[in-house]
Amino acid sequence: MQTNAHNIAQIIAQELNVREQQVAATITLLDDGATVPFVARYRKEATGGLDDTQLRTLYTRLGYLRELNDRRQVILSSIQAQGKLTPELQRAIDDADSKTRLEDLYLPFKPKRRTKGQIAIEAGLEPLADALLADRSADVEAKAAGYINSDAGFVDVKAVLEGARYILMERYAEDAELLRKVREHLSQNSVLESRLIAGKEKEGAKFRDYFEHTEQLAKIPSHRALAMLRGRNEGFLALSMNADPAAEAGQGSYCEVIISDHLGLKLGDSSVDQWLKTVVTATWRIKIALQMETEFISQMRERAEAEAIKVFARNLGDLLMAAPAGAKATMGLDPGLRTGVKVAVVDNTGKMLCHATIFPHAPQNLWEKSIRTLANLVKMHKVELIAIGNGTASRETDKLAAELIAAVKDTHPQLTKVMVSEAGASVYSASELAALEFPDLDVSIRGAVSIARRLQDPLAELVKIEPKSIGVGQYQHDVSQSQLSGSLEAVVEDCVNGVGVDLNMASAPLLSQVAGLNKTLAKNVVDYRDANGQFKNRKELLKVPRLGPKAYEQAAGFLRIREGDNPLDASSVHPEAYSLVETIAKTKQVELASLMGNSDLLRSIKPEEFITAEFGLPTVTDILAELDKPGRDPRGEFKTAKFKDGVEELKHLKPEMVLEGVVTNVTNFGAFVDIGVHQDGLVHISSLTDKFISDPHTVVKAGDVVKVKVMEVDVERRRIGLSMRLDEAIDQSKSQQRPHNPARTHNSKAPQSAKPAARPTQKQAPKAPANAAMGNAFADAFAKLKK
Repeated sequence: MQTNAHNIAQIIAQELNVREQQVAATITLLDDGATVPFVARYRKEATGGLDDTQLRTLYTRLGYLRELNDRRQVILSSIQAQGKLTPELQRAIDDADSKTRLEDLYLPFKPKRRTKGQIAIEAGLEPLADALLADRSADVEAKAAGYINSDAGFVDVKAVLEGARYILMERYAEDAELLRKVREHLSQNSVLESRLIAGKEKEGAKFRDYFEHTEQLAKIPSHRALAMLRGRNEGFLALSMNADPAAEAGQGSYCEVIISDHLGLKLGDSSVDQWLKTVVTATWRIKIALQMETEFISQMRERAEAEAIKVFARNLGDLLMAAPAGAKATMGLDPGLRTGVKVAVVDNTGKMLCHATIFPHAPQNLWEKSIRTLANLVKMHKVELIAIGNGTASRETDKLAAELIAAVKDTHPQLTKVMVSEAGASVYSASELAALEFPDLDVSIRGAVSIARRLQDPLAELVKIEPKSIGVGQYQHDVSQSQLSGSLEAVVEDCVNGVGVDLNMASAPLLSQVAGLNKTLAKNVVDYRDANGQFKNRKELLKVPRLGPKAYEQAAGFLRIREGDNPLDASSVHPEAYSLVETIAKTKQVELASLMGNSDLLRSIKPEEFITAEFGLPTVTDILAELDKPGRDPRGEFKTAKFKDGVEELKHLKPEMVLEGVVTNVTNFGAFVDIGVHQDGLVHISSLTDKFISDPHTVVKAGDVVKVKVMEVDVERRRIGLSMRLDEAIDQSKSQQRPHNPARTHNSKAPQSAKPAARPTQKQAPKAPANAAMGNAFADAFAKLKK
């Protein structure tokens, strides 16, 4: 049955376990130009309340199924043009539910280069192949002798039988049903074998855990799959698929049995049967095995990439949704030693007020002068927050900030210091956007501005940076860059629209992420605002050049106007529903402004009383919730870790220490935590909680402030093993400094390291060895990426 629009909706509905009508209505909205955030927030009646995640999945599957359908039509047209389209073949093609199945069916009809089998057919050997299949009692060499064709290159019996063999091999290798059976066997039994390429031991030392590694192909975790693929790409590892890992040496593959059974070949001892055995063996070894190995390793890569992209997207979402410190005058400090600490002060809107460079650290050591300079800036601009970048010299600069706070505590008791991640700040500083915003500023000063703004509002600042540059991913350079970009862009869009944007303060990059807007429209909005002053109401958006009714419909609800003409403009209530709110206010005999935030009154209202043909129960319920807390920020309360004084470098760490830190990254095997020593520590999945978990994201997320216990410190290799199970016992025999291994030397400027070692199975008791984290080379990878 051909996959038409109805069937696409039916397939997706079954996959999402929702009604087909919900999917069909959503597809119609998306085809009409609606964005996912708009549909999720303002079209719940049509979609039946599908959430952002379901809608993103629907959008992705819709694209895949439509591509599948387009390919189906191309294949049908091609086969029909060849005059080979039978009713049975058309039904099989119409019923194909994956691109793999579709291509299997097309394989016999796909235009291809001349093969050995085709050459044999052209030489007239196909009747011989068919005759040998039909008459198994014949003398194979006597039969073949009659087909010698010297002009075509088949000069003797051996060449003739070889040609006939290739005819059957190619025929069987293009049998879609046979391929399905072989594929099913392989998916359940095959293993991936990774072996060292001879002579590469020293160069490929970082991949040594995979020098002799075997693992079931269908179950390889994403980080191990990507590590082995990287090892192969770099020329250190050879990967191969073993279809029969339990078979004894010299024993044939079970896939040959599958081929024989599928073809109904019960082979005996006749000369034809012996020849057919070579056909079956060659079909598997020469044709199908190589094809399947390529396919299965490719599928492993696709699964691993999809999981890595998922991890990156989830971490990025957590980072973007980190709680803002708020609209307060902030001083940004970009730490440095020889080049000094760059200072930038921004007001509560993020506008830069002034900048400076101080030299408190070696070699200048102008400590007291630096404090006086900073104190003057604090007093002059009434600074409330100090944002300190967590790069080189961050702990030394943190100490400077502490003394500054002590020096001005009588006049500025509210002054607070916070360590801020610098991830991506340097990318923004050198970007075209930063150059346009601060054409006369040095790159390093731009970085200090970015650090200050990131503390005020992480989301508003991070959207200026390409998501891939923020560095919270797993093997991000090894995955499909187009898929990664698409996934991360979707995360940014969902986060921005989930929070909402202040129309009169937002930058063009932030506005460009609002549903319905793009870079051009966002720039036009900013230009209009610069020329005409602040927006007084949402309707004024329609005066912006090229911003038409459709873009207005999509964007208006996500844009906020504080203290504008209409109090509803500061909320997430869409302008199309203003009439409903006015009806509610009129019914309750209160002014619109008095209705908003009036919790007692709003909780007494029954949503069912205000349902209309245009506004259903979900919309009315959402509007009442928004009126209760208009314009509320969904991000959590602002918190920051307090790094322990005196613990500023790796050498200061000792086992048993309990420290506070910030989760910087979460992977499938654990979480990385910044504890203020310029090297993230790893909390292995087995040390996150006393309970069994299969996904670290269920316990922690990027940005969380956590308490951790130091389990192991390896200063020379710059590795820190941590535990969030504060009562976990330390294995003293493994907590001491271990011998240096050059292959695992940490290099903060090197690319992310290749792989983690295989982590302990989750079926073990929670009390895993204290050094579980330390066997994992990813402890280097994300710290490097973070820098």
